[in-house]
Formats: sequence, structure tokens, C-alpha cells
Amino acid sequence: MKKILSASFLLFILAACNNDKTASGKSENDVDAARNFIRSALDGKFSQARQYMLQDTPNLQYLDVAQQNYERAPVPTINSYKESTINIHQVNTVNDSTTIVVYSNSFKKDHDTLKVLKVNNQWLVDLKYLYQHDMDTTQRVIYQPGIDTPKSIRHDRDLETTKRIRPKIDTAR
Repeated sequence: MKKILSASFLLFILAACNNDKTASGKSENDVDAARNFIRSALDGKFSQARQYMLQDTPNLQYLDVAQQNYERAPVPTINSYKESTINIHQVNTVNDSTTIVVYSNSFKKDHDTLKVLKVNNQWLVDLKYLYQHDMDTTQRVIYQPGIDTPKSIRHDRDLETTKRIRPKIDTAR
């Protein structure tokens, strides 16, 4: 009887000591942070996803909108998100504290891009980057006054006045 209790106690201690990094919001590296964030969002665990995200106002607002859309989705769609797998297509290490991850999920198959930043020795997703670049690339396309847009982006309208302009031809290519 003592052996059974000892074995049960040992199993309990081992289970209690299990270092579950996903429950704590800590990720081992940049790709792990992106994967943990994506998996949490696909599973509808948005409070857990927040733990893997840079905590600033735009990120929190974007995640709130994503959560609202997820909760309004039909049950078959939600189930498909939960059953989907994550496909990492490209990992671009910008520097020792910034990585760009291009990924998709097996349900939607649309390529999306996340920026992952190392802040206070912890890897966190900067969700707003998803909305500030061109689809599945690392190229920025949002025009912000005072910040130049990349040469490869051509606009046929002046973004401030919305008047039609002649496209610029970039001969430097």
C-alpha cells in the first residue's frame, strides 16, 4: 500500500513540476513565440494569446477585433480553425531582437506576417505589423506622413489629397 501511495505521490509531484511554457506565456525563441500566439488565437484562447503579444494599445485593439470576429464566426468555421495546423513559410531574422515570420494555417491557407520582438529578454508578437505591410512579405505599404514609402511601392493617387497622379517609374531597379 505504501508503494502505491509513494508512486501516486511521485506522479503527482512530477505533474506539478512540469514546466509548461505555453501556460506561462513564455516562449523559448522567436518562432516559438509566433507559433504559441497563432495557436492560441486559432483555438480561441485570446487571453492566452495576449500573453505572447507586445502590450500596447494598437495590438490590444487589433486582438480585441480579432476576438470579436472569431466569436461571431459560425461553429464549423471555429472548429476548422481549432483543427488547423500552422505552416511556417519564412523566418527572416532582422537582428538579434527582431524576426519576421510568414505563416499560414491549413484552414484558410492565406499567408500572413507577424513581427516578433525580444523585449526584456522575452519574445513577444507585435500584432500591428500584420496590418502594416504588404500581404505575405516584409515590405511596408502603409503611408504615414513624414515617413517615406519604399521605392518599389507605386501609387496612382496622392494619398493625402486622393487626386489621381501619374505613376512613378522607378528606373533604379
